[in-house]
Amino acid sequence: MGPIAILTGASSGIGAAAAEQFMQRGFTVINISRRDCPVDGVETISTDLSNADSAAQTCEALAARLLEAENAPVCLVHNASLMLKDRCDTTEDEALLKVLTVNVVGINTLNRALMPLMPESSSVLYVGSTLSEKAVGGAYSYIVSKHAQLGMMRATCQDLMGRGIHTALICPGFTDTSMLRQHVGHDEAILGSLGDMNSFGRLVSPREIADLIVWAHEHPVINGSVMHGNLGQIEH
Repeated sequence: MGPIAILTGASSGIGAAAAEQFMQRGFTVINISRRDCPVDGVETISTDLSNADSAAQTCEALAARLLEAENAPVCLVHNASLMLKDRCDTTEDEALLKVLTVNVVGINTLNRALMPLMPESSSVLYVGSTLSEKAVGGAYSYIVSKHAQLGMMRATCQDLMGRGIHTALICPGFTDTSMLRQHVGHDEAILGSLGDMNSFGRLVSPREIADLIVWAHEHPVINGSVMHGNLGQIEH
């Protein structure tokens, strides 16, 4: 059997763009999300990562697939993310827990179920953010979770030493996705100002980040790396 790509949140944006590229390379591609992936040939396992039972059922199905795959290499891409507008001085515990359940605990659930079944030449790729290493106002729980993903990637690198499985954190800058558009209230003026915050004066495209994801899987030399895709973001 050929290689397998398992992506969370491949129903749109970066995930869908990466799914398309993996399909073009002959991968069996599986999307883990609540909505179907729009790319022809991609299988979707309907999953709510915020629900423990739903996540457990998906892990069981995926584990069975990997056992049947006869040691086919796997690229596991943790792309799904939840972003709220919130602040450190007002965020309720319940809201923080909701974000961490999707952005951190869901990753751990999939890793625990799938990593023991992944052979050499596999990869575990985390889609973080510029906000994995810095912060802005008004996105408190998201920033906390993205910093956590950086730690998860680095721990993954150390814990899998000698397994022949590599990892990396891909950190997009302001990317033209539905999540970003929703976060700014679909305000084109704000989107334009965000695009002006890099040396090319535009938003990053999902396909550009998908290029990084596929490249990272194909190049184990980057094991443990943080890879930024932000067009040279202006620092303030």
